[in-house]
Amino acid sequence: MHRSKLSRSILLALGLVSAGGAIAADAGTADTSSSGNAAAPTQLDAMLVTGTRASNRTQFETLAPVDVFTKQDIQSVDSTDLKDVLAQLVPSFVVQRLPMADGQVFVRPATLRGLSPDQTLVLVNGRRFHRSALLGNRGAQAADLAQIPTSALKRIEVLRDGASAQYGSDAIAGVINIILEDSPGTEITAGYSQYAQGDGGSRDFSARTGWALGDYGSLALFAESSNSDATSRTRQRPDAIAFQAAHPELDVPNPVQRWGQPELESRRVGFNLKANASDTLELYAFGLYSHSDGVSDFNWRNPDTTTGAYRTTSIFPGWNLRSLYPVGFSPQYGNTQNDLQLVAGLRGEITPKLRWDLSASHGRNAIDYSLDNSINASLGPDSPTSFDLGRLTQTEKNANADFNYEWDVAALSKPVNVAFGAEFRQETYQVRAGDPASYAVGRGAAAGLEANSNGAPGFSASQAGQWSQRSKAAYVDMEVPLGERWSIGAAGRYEDFSSFGSTVDGKLSARFAITPDVALRGTLSTGFRAPTPAQLNTTSTTQGLDTRTLQIFTSGRLSPSDPLAQLLGAKPLTPEESRTASLGLTWRTELGLSGSVDVYRITLSDRFSQSASFAIPAGTPNPLGYTSVNYFTNDFDTTTTGVDVVGNYLRDLGAGRMTLTLAYNYNQTRVDNGSTSVATNETQRVLFEDRLPEHKGSFTGSWDVGAWSLMARVRYYGKWTDSTGNATGDIYQQFGAMTFLDLAVGYRINEHHSLRVGADNVFDRYPDEATFQASRGLIYSRNAPYDTDGANVYAQYRLSF
Repeated sequence: MHRSKLSRSILLALGLVSAGGAIAADAGTADTSSSGNAAAPTQLDAMLVTGTRASNRTQFETLAPVDVFTKQDIQSVDSTDLKDVLAQLVPSFVVQRLPMADGQVFVRPATLRGLSPDQTLVLVNGRRFHRSALLGNRGAQAADLAQIPTSALKRIEVLRDGASAQYGSDAIAGVINIILEDSPGTEITAGYSQYAQGDGGSRDFSARTGWALGDYGSLALFAESSNSDATSRTRQRPDAIAFQAAHPELDVPNPVQRWGQPELESRRVGFNLKANASDTLELYAFGLYSHSDGVSDFNWRNPDTTTGAYRTTSIFPGWNLRSLYPVGFSPQYGNTQNDLQLVAGLRGEITPKLRWDLSASHGRNAIDYSLDNSINASLGPDSPTSFDLGRLTQTEKNANADFNYEWDVAALSKPVNVAFGAEFRQETYQVRAGDPASYAVGRGAAAGLEANSNGAPGFSASQAGQWSQRSKAAYVDMEVPLGERWSIGAAGRYEDFSSFGSTVDGKLSARFAITPDVALRGTLSTGFRAPTPAQLNTTSTTQGLDTRTLQIFTSGRLSPSDPLAQLLGAKPLTPEESRTASLGLTWRTELGLSGSVDVYRITLSDRFSQSASFAIPAGTPNPLGYTSVNYFTNDFDTTTTGVDVVGNYLRDLGAGRMTLTLAYNYNQTRVDNGSTSVATNETQRVLFEDRLPEHKGSFTGSWDVGAWSLMARVRYYGKWTDSTGNATGDIYQQFGAMTFLDLAVGYRINEHHSLRVGADNVFDRYPDEATFQASRGLIYSRNAPYDTDGANVYAQYRLSF
C-alpha cells in the first residue's frame, strides 16, 4: 500500500519507523547494530518516543534508561486500573490502596523511585496529561492514571531519569508516556474477578475498534466499563463490643465499619485520530473521557463516647441523636468524578530535515463529594443526614510548538538532531462550596454539639474560589553522534511562572558503545516541580480517629497565605529543585539475553510537605472547632540513591517460546535537613524515609507453545514502616518483607477467540497485622504498598477480528 511522504516523515519523527523505512515492531523486534551485523531479537530493541527526539533511537541506544511495555505486557496484569498494571511491571513504581483515607481511596497515590506522586510527569501520546483535582499525600497533586483506559493502550514507555529540561515541571523522578492504540481491527474483552474470601467481585468489559482510512490516516475508538464490589478485612472494634455488652437490647452491626476497597463503578471512552491533509501535512487528535461513582466507609461514631454528636442540650429540648442512630453511625463517603482530556494538532515538514508540530490541549478533572448516614449535630433536629460537600475542579490548557531539525555536519557521519520549541500552559483550580448545612455552625455549637457534617465537613463559602497560574517556556534539545561509539546530548529549558518567577534547567547525557552490544550511559540534570494553584491558595478540613483515645479529631490545613498560617510561621511556596546523576550499563547478546543496570542519585531541595501540627493559639477564633492546624511548606531537603536492574532472556523452548524477565529496584531516601529532621515533625521524617520498601522486584516467566500461553510472576516487597496518623503522638510499626506468586494460563481457541484464567497472590498471603490500629477494627495496614485483600482469581474472554 502506498504511504505518503508525510506519513513516513511523521512516523520517522516519532520513532515508529527506522531510518531505513521499516515499521518498528514491539519489544521483540530485531535491530541492526552499528557494525552492520544483525543482533538477536531482545527486549532492548523497541523504538522509542520518550526521552529522545531523535528519529531512529531504540531502547538499547537511549542515553537514559527507558522501559517499554507492550500490549501483551499490559494484558498480562488483571486490572483495568493503570496504576495496578504499572505497579506489577515497573520495579520502582509503588501504589497504595489507602482504605478510609478520604479522597485518596479513589485517587490513590502512586510513586516512582520513592518520590512524591506529583514528581512524575505523565504524557499521553507525548502530550502532558492533566492533574487530578485532589491534593493527596502531604499535598501532592498528581495526574490520576486510573482515568486512562488500559484497553486503549498500544504500549507504555517509562523514562527513569530526570527530564525537566526536556519536558518541564514534574519530571523529577521520570516520565510515563502512554501510547494509544491506532491499529485497525476490533477487540472485545469481558472478564470477572473475585477475591478468595468471596468479596470484591469485579465485572469488566472493554471494546476497541480501529480503521485504516485508506491512504489518509486511521481512527480508533475505545470504550471500557468496570463495576467493583467492596471488600472488607475488618474485625469488630473493641469499643463496639463493649457498647454491645452495655446495651444488649440493641443489635449492633458486626463490623460497625468496613476497612477495604470501595464500591466503585467506572466508565471510560476515547478516540485516537490521524488524518493526512496532504503529502506534507497531518492532522491528529485524541480524546479521553471517564466517569466514576464510588462509596467508602468512615469511622464509626460510638453513642457512649462521641459526646460532640450525642450530647443532649436544652437548646434542642427533646432531641437526642440516639433516636436517629441508636447503635452509632459510620458515615458513607461518596465520590463522583468526571475527567476529560482533548488534544488536537497539526504536524508536517518544511523540508525533509525540518519538521514541525503545533498542538493544543484541554484537560479537566472534577470531583464531587457527598456524605450520607451522617449529621451536623450543631443543627439538631434541623440537620439533614445527607450532604453535598462541594466540588474540586482542576483545568489545564496547553499550547505547544515543537520543531525537529536533522543537521548535517561535515565532520560527523550522522546528522545532529536539534529539537526546539515553546509551550504555554494555564492551570486553574476551583473549589465550589457544599450545602450550607455541611459547614454550618448551628445554635447547638454553643452547648458543645459538633458543627459541620460529621465525617467530612463540606467546603465552606470562605474556602470556595477560583485561582489560576500561567507559565511560558522555551527549550532546546540536541543529540550529537560523535562517531560510531560516542553519543552526547544536551538540553536546556527556560520557564516563567506568573505566581513566583522563572527557572532554568539543563541536562547533559552521554553514551559510549564499548562493543556494538555493550554500552555505558550517564546523565546529569537539574529539575523542578512548580507549586500548583491549589497548593498555593486552598484550605481544607479533615476528621480522623485517635487510636488511643478513640475520639474524633478535626484538623485544618491552611493556605500558606492564610493570616493564621503566617502567624504560625508559613512562608510563600517556591518550586522544588532537583539535581540528578545516573550511570548505567546496558547490553544485549545473540543468545537473546539483554539487560541494564543503572545507579542514580537525586538530591531535592525545598521539598514540599505539610508542616507540623499546631494547636490553635489562645484567643484565636476557631469556628470550625479545629483540634490542630498545619499548612503547606517548602520544608526540607532529601537525597535519594538507588539502583535499577532489568534483565530479559528470550529463547526457543521445545515447540514454544520462553521469555524470562527480572526487574529489581533498590531505593533509599534520607532527610538531609529541615524541620522534619527534628522531633517537632518526626512523623514526616518517618514517612519520607521508611514508608515505602527500599527493595522491590519481580521475576516473570512466560511460555507460549501452540495455542497455549503460561505465565508465572513472583513479586517481592521489602520491609517498611507505618504510622497511626494520630493528631499528636503517632505510633509506628515496622512490617516485614512480602513475596507474592501470580499464575495465569491462556488458550487461543482460534484466530478470533481466546480465554485466560489466573490468580494473583495464589497462596493467599497477608502481611503482619497492624496491631497499632486494632482499636479501629483494622486488620492490615491501610498504607501497605501492595494489595492486602488476599488471593484474587479471574477469568477473561477476548474476541478479536
